[in-house]
Amino acid sequence: MAGRPEADAAAAVTAAATATRYPVAPGIRLKVRSGPGTQYQLVRTLPLGASVPITCQKPGEWVTGTYGTTNVWDNIGSGQYVSDSYVRTGSDGYVAPRCS
Repeated sequence: MAGRPEADAAAAVTAAATATRYPVAPGIRLKVRSGPGTQYQLVRTLPLGASVPITCQKPGEWVTGTYGTTNVWDNIGSGQYVSDSYVRTGSDGYVAPRCS
């Protein structure tokens, strides 16, 4: 059924539901971007105390945040990316598959 919009949407919901959730750094209202960099459109801002599901990760702009400097960006939903430098994953590297 791949290629059908309803099948693709169902797969995305399933992936998000099964993704491990990670806490955003304390005191940070993290900006969600449409791509892996600050030059991408702001989609929304997460509330304090948020946790995020990481469905996949990809390299992008280098960012320095609470948990160091990295170019890893976390996909937390369709067209939604946050810098991994503000997400406590317990790793300096990838914790999820690379985004295609």
